[in-house]
Amino acid sequence: MKQLIYIILFLLSFSGFSQNHALFDKANALYNEGKYAEAIDNYSAILKSGNHSAELYFNLANANYKLNNIAPSIYYYEKALQLSPDDADIKNNMAFAKNMTIDAIDIIPDSGFSKLVKSLTNSMSFDNWAKISVSLVFCFVVLFLIYYFAYSTLNKRLAFIGSLTALIFVCITLVFAFHKFNLDKNDNPAIVFAQESKVKSDPSSRSEESFRLHEGTKVQVVEAYNDWKKIKLSDGKTGWIPSKDIKTLSDF
Repeated sequence: MKQLIYIILFLLSFSGFSQNHALFDKANALYNEGKYAEAIDNYSAILKSGNHSAELYFNLANANYKLNNIAPSIYYYEKALQLSPDDADIKNNMAFAKNMTIDAIDIIPDSGFSKLVKSLTNSMSFDNWAKISVSLVFCFVVLFLIYYFAYSTLNKRLAFIGSLTALIFVCITLVFAFHKFNLDKNDNPAIVFAQESKVKSDPSSRSEESFRLHEGTKVQVVEAYNDWKKIKLSDGKTGWIPSKDIKTLSDF
């Protein structure tokens, strides 16, 4: 009975894959014919089936860019970059899309020690930092055992220095791992989809207007309250924006 269920599940997954592949080819053909809206419909149908890939998001972004859909094009380029962060084509096309945005927001650069720590932290994922920590713990245990059972004074000394060094690096990598975890946890980017949105000082339509944003602008969501999201810009400004006016990049 179980084997029959596995066979059925395999056939269903294979059928879904074949269907998505056919839709992708059809969407690409429509795109090449200049039928961008129809291509978007087919790409979107693949997304609704639960299939996600950098290539799919990239093509969907390109089709929206051709129709001057600023917010969707930037949104899908960002989604593609999440899956393929080093892709030069995605970065290049997104730069063109961002040229269509209205808001010019300065970026406050990190400086000094803060910049160095952030750069080192982001050099690897949380999983990689954790794996290095575990490996160093193993090295520490092995070296400590060598120190404990060694008869030679020189071997004891070398094993002690090695184990102490491994322990220090365990602490360092753990700090970087948890720092990376917190950075990823607090990283909640979103794209403004409203043509123009009034950002308020408080989560209320009656509160004072702080500034305005336009479609395609990237923001960081730092808090949520009812139908409002507190956002932060790259220049440090904060405010509350209606939830319907933005779309977070964590959405699928």
